[in-house]
Amino acid sequence: MRVLVASDKFKGTLTSAEVAAAVADGVRRSRPSAVVESVLIADGGDGTLAAAVAAGFELVPVTASGPTGEPVSSGFARRGEAASPGLAGRGEVSPGVARRGATAVVELADVSGLIRLPGGVLAPLTASSRGTGEVIAAAVEAGCTRVILGIGGSASTDGGAGLLRALGARLLDASGAEVPEGGAALADVVSVELEALHQRTNGIEVVVACDVDNPLTGPSGAAATYGPQKGAGPEQIDVLDRALEHWAGLVAPELRDTPGAGAAGGVGFAALAVLGAELVPGIELVLDLVGFRERLHGVDLVVTGEGALDEQTLHGKAVAGVASAAKAAGVPVVAVCGTNRLDGARLRAAGISAVYALTDLQPDVSRCIADPVPLLRGLGERIGLR
Repeated sequence: MRVLVASDKFKGTLTSAEVAAAVADGVRRSRPSAVVESVLIADGGDGTLAAAVAAGFELVPVTASGPTGEPVSSGFARRGEAASPGLAGRGEVSPGVARRGATAVVELADVSGLIRLPGGVLAPLTASSRGTGEVIAAAVEAGCTRVILGIGGSASTDGGAGLLRALGARLLDASGAEVPEGGAALADVVSVELEALHQRTNGIEVVVACDVDNPLTGPSGAAATYGPQKGAGPEQIDVLDRALEHWAGLVAPELRDTPGAGAAGGVGFAALAVLGAELVPGIELVLDLVGFRERLHGVDLVVTGEGALDEQTLHGKAVAGVASAAKAAGVPVVAVCGTNRLDGARLRAAGISAVYALTDLQPDVSRCIADPVPLLRGLGERIGLR
């Protein structure tokens, strides 16, 4: 029996690698003859960088600005032959060369995400995406000509302005001075200078892993939808939404309502409007990066999973992407999770034949969260007995 474990993280509890290790251990206990392999996956949010490195990309460390300005240790994952270092930074790489250069994978969550806020203190009006732009700039300077950017887990609602500034953009107020970082300050911008940015990014292809279809502004926009989880109250949401409306009017008003423009606090908008990026479903991008479909050859069972299976799972999340790809290859799929809120019909339609939940073994959710590894091993044992 050949088993491939391809689970997303159990958010806030276990990484993708930790889930895979526990499940694999359990399967081997009940079926010692089983060959169990794992592949790290993510949907474009946290874990994307680790998935790329596990798939053979080289990790290049970078120290960059965290969401509130403090330095954080991050990096990008690189694969392929780089263009001559420095050429891209001087605008000397043509679009034709871009497709022959190295690919860099950049994870916004790892540098500009909620997990990078000092002490977990939220900063809804002032948090910035600058650090993500700094990592992209480092990748470009290192000769990478294709950038895959995962944008889940953002701590900011700055319309991607910080990211653009790190690449050379200037945002000026009425006096000609640079405005401060953060979404609220966008209301004071009167002019945007992009010449230096365009020179630096000439010939650079940007692909964004994006799993949401929110516009930049309005009732379902970046501030209204995601502002609360970043610490914004009703008045602050209004401030941010008006600032983003103003920002869009200066940069590309025609893209304000584009699906995905509101992703990551408006980073989706900046990538589309200024970097000419393509937005791609995150899990599809990651599955291609890690060679998931190629790994399915000869596999008898795929085990996928995430912390909670619910309606969101079925809309572009990692579990749905894994199940769809495995189903297309004729490989049965089961899922592990903390809790399951989907009925059998919904699961079968998604290509999942069975679900193994931690709450099947331990009804107390708090205990599942506190000590999930032994429970996951137990689920693995059950899977091995199928």
